[in-house]
Amino acid sequence: MTSVEKKEQKQVLKEFNSIKKSQVSICDLMKNNSSEILQKMEYQIPTYLQGYTDLFTKYLHSLNTLYGTCYISEKQFFDKLGFDHNVLKPIDEYWKFIKNLTLVQIEVSSKFFEDYIQFRISSVELFDKSMESTLEYYAQALSEFNNNTQ
Repeated sequence: MTSVEKKEQKQVLKEFNSIKKSQVSICDLMKNNSSEILQKMEYQIPTYLQGYTDLFTKYLHSLNTLYGTCYISEKQFFDKLGFDHNVLKPIDEYWKFIKNLTLVQIEVSSKFFEDYIQFRISSVELFDKSMESTLEYYAQALSEFNNNTQ
């Protein structure tokens, strides 16, 4: 290769790199923007979890305060009336039933959420494998096409 050809080749590569830098790739647009959005969402998860933890801590504190006051009021009010506390046993059993039902529903809901997340992860993994196979086939087809056109 002569020095003139080398200079021409360098010039062509320089122009190509300049054009490449000024051109925007559709794949880069989609990849970079999607990745940035997903990362931002991922970074927010600890904030959401901490917020809900703080909120439920406040709920529990409020309920404990309320029921602490309730015991005092109940003692003062119902004891003066001669209230029979055995009347509350069927109501207590009913509320235990409701509580247990609610606890089971929370467990079922949590299990459903875990399974849903696992399903989505499996779907993404399947999509990745599919795309990998498709791109491999596409690369082979392009290679064969290029070989046939030469």
